[in-house]
Amino acid sequence: MKTGLARQIIIVTFFRLLLNTTRRFIYPFAPALSRELGVPLAAITSVIATSQFTSLLGIFSGPLADKFGYRGMMRAGLAILAIGMLICGLAPTYWPVFFGLVLASFGKTIFDPAIQAFVGHYVPFERRGRVIGFVETAWAGSTLLGIPALGLIIDHVGLTGSFYILALLGALAWIGLGMVIPAGESGVGQQLKKQGIIPALKQLVCVRPALGMLAYGFWVSIANDSLFVVYGAWFEQDFLVSIVTLGFSTVAIGSAELLGESMTALLSDRLGLKKSIIAGLCLAICAYIALPFIGRTLPLAMAGMFTVFLFFEFTIVTSFSLSTELIPQARATMMAGFYATAGVGRMIGVLIGASLWQFGGIRVVAWSAAAFTALGLLSLIWGLHGWSRQPDL
Repeated sequence: MKTGLARQIIIVTFFRLLLNTTRRFIYPFAPALSRELGVPLAAITSVIATSQFTSLLGIFSGPLADKFGYRGMMRAGLAILAIGMLICGLAPTYWPVFFGLVLASFGKTIFDPAIQAFVGHYVPFERRGRVIGFVETAWAGSTLLGIPALGLIIDHVGLTGSFYILALLGALAWIGLGMVIPAGESGVGQQLKKQGIIPALKQLVCVRPALGMLAYGFWVSIANDSLFVVYGAWFEQDFLVSIVTLGFSTVAIGSAELLGESMTALLSDRLGLKKSIIAGLCLAICAYIALPFIGRTLPLAMAGMFTVFLFFEFTIVTSFSLSTELIPQARATMMAGFYATAGVGRMIGVLIGASLWQFGGIRVVAWSAAAFTALGLLSLIWGLHGWSRQPDL
């Protein structure tokens, strides 16, 4: 990989860490946000669910990125993030914060397919898993570094001050990306310049491997978010943790995600992307089933969460690498479709997670997640049956 491309990918990965932090901090800090804004916890989970719904709207950004270039869509995502956080800071009451957080989430929604397609366009398939694995460390970084740091910021300057800081960082990232990636590096396929959005999107349901991958992303996202949205309540209720302790409990999840992404970078290309995903799904199912038995004390509960997120992250990041090659002529469209269906899955997971928690606690949540993951495994096997990579022309 060329030195200039490596530098671009490293810097843009830091920008993605910022986007991921603004999307994910709501989960562990949902109880604190509800107290700060004076609303029930259900009102905050509604913010999370609506934020995930923006992934469905973002499906249209994929064809636009394929048609006009990846750089512009990434910059648009950062600009939207900055505006959303500024709205939250200027009017720190429920509905403006609701709108601002959802808007900021939409910024991530249109940024992610563009960066994945950028990597898919410039990085050879034989090294795709390695590079995608590195880019996805920004996801782990949000829980390992971003959320704990934001917890300290909120503790010192309050919620309003933290929104202003995030808005400033978003604006600086928008400027920085324009400097790092020249305007000429669009990554646009010539064959898509005259293609409309709807014909581009039809490929997602007409190409069997793509459809199977979308269904897989939908089911495993329901599983993961139904657990992620209630783990803070689980820790608070069973182990009486404080807000700062809860913030730093994300270190366990972030460490698991970082290890999972590193495993993708180190192992997936060698083992084969398809085999790696299937193996990761089987291990994730086992981890979900075992979680209620493991999580009897806080250290053991954190160890159980570590195991779940390790296998989930390895699986999902490896699937990103494979997804960039399922429709090579429309990579951003494919990735936007994946994020859209996964986003709908996350939204459903958020909405049903609280109900599952109230019905049967962590046991029902975890075992339901195992069943959803099994459906994802079946969908993937169906979609990729008989698939092989098209040779480069």
